[in-house]
Amino acid sequence: MSFEELIKRIAPKLKGIVYKFPKHFNAFDGDDLYEEAVAHLWADYQAGKLADKTESYILQSCYFFLKNHVRKVQDKLNFVSMNAPVNEAGGEFQDALLPEEKNADPDEEDIDDLMEEVFMNVLTRQEKEVAFFYLQGWTTRKIGERLGLSHVSVVKLQEKIREKCKRSKNAYKGEEDEED
Repeated sequence: MSFEELIKRIAPKLKGIVYKFPKHFNAFDGDDLYEEAVAHLWADYQAGKLADKTESYILQSCYFFLKNHVRKVQDKLNFVSMNAPVNEAGGEFQDALLPEEKNADPDEEDIDDLMEEVFMNVLTRQEKEVAFFYLQGWTTRKIGERLGLSHVSVVKLQEKIREKCKRSKNAYKGEEDEED
């Protein structure tokens, strides 16, 4: 059987397996885990390890591979404080998330509360990780490698972060969201 035929046969069940992971492991997108599983299968297929295996065995091996992959990547994750310095000038993470506008004169305490609210309650764990590494000057590919995501997923997460910060800022100012 060709690799393409194998993937066609098991794709629905494999997708069912990988899309359950994000519920338990927020740092992973189902599409990225599916790609990891297919890459794992491709390596095994190339090595001739799948020739005499049943569909059930193959799916179970994918599940255990992904579970181990998630564990390894999560062991490497670091979390940061909102007050963590992110540059040589001593700027804090919260300052970089929602920079103050030049003509704005908001109460400093309200901005701190807004930033804490955005970081703690609006951004997902995965978005927090991407934002932290982005603020460290990492490339999208390097962030993706560190978090076990594709660079495209990292770009999408960066856009989600910007949109969430914009919505939170507009809500804080009492403005309506602008449609693009």
